[in-house]
Amino acid sequence: MPLIVLTGFPTSGKTHRAKQIEQYMLERLQAEGRSMRIHIINDDSLNVSKDAYQGFRYQLYCVARGISTPHCVVHAGTPVAMAKEWNEKREPAAAYDSTVFDELVTRYEEPDAKNRWDSPLFTVIYDDETVPGDKIWDAVILRKPPPPNMSTISKPVSDTSYVYKLDKVTLEIINAFTGGQKEFGPGGLPMVVPHASSKVINPSRSVTLSELRRLRKQFVSINKMRTTLDTDRLGDLFVDYLNTNLA
Repeated sequence: MPLIVLTGFPTSGKTHRAKQIEQYMLERLQAEGRSMRIHIINDDSLNVSKDAYQGFRYQLYCVARGISTPHCVVHAGTPVAMAKEWNEKREPAAAYDSTVFDELVTRYEEPDAKNRWDSPLFTVIYDDETVPGDKIWDAVILRKPPPPNMSTISKPVSDTSYVYKLDKVTLEIINAFTGGQKEFGPGGLPMVVPHASSKVINPSRSVTLSELRRLRKQFVSINKMRTTLDTDRLGDLFVDYLNTNLA
């Protein structure tokens, strides 16, 4: 099942672009006699917080590669000022609180085609009338997906202790990170943590326990829904996830 990830500032037109892509795909599938269902998934349908933006594209990339399906990223290229203006014109029930809006903009990481998880990347400027449907089609329908590697490969759900290991490994890593920052302070060399061959970066700011718990909850929730990962790689995957979000 090909994956198209839409990204952009809050109120930047992502839902509008998703519907345009859906319409293009439906018409193209019908014209070519292909049978494929299209699902639009967003924070409401998944019942996740609207602030769960940073680092999520990377995890989706891992899922797509792990199950050998093509994926691409579509960026709603809307300036912050314009997105904020659109937000202010929304009905109060649908609009972001101004403080929340500003916080999300500050934390948002724009996609970069140089990153493997953001490629192929298609940026749709706010005043573009249509999406690049042909290019998106080529990327997710005609292009062969890259083969899974050791960090993304999945295996059948056979290890009944998987969820236990997922909870245990991630908890011990954030405990080690918290202890390291208390002992050495923010900044400095990357920290060694259990269950991982790679190290966790030590950012120049104090990372709160609530932030670490939020990141752990996101990682655990995402990986409980997907095909079981190689348990020997859980630590390195979580470290990679933390480094992406804490950088």
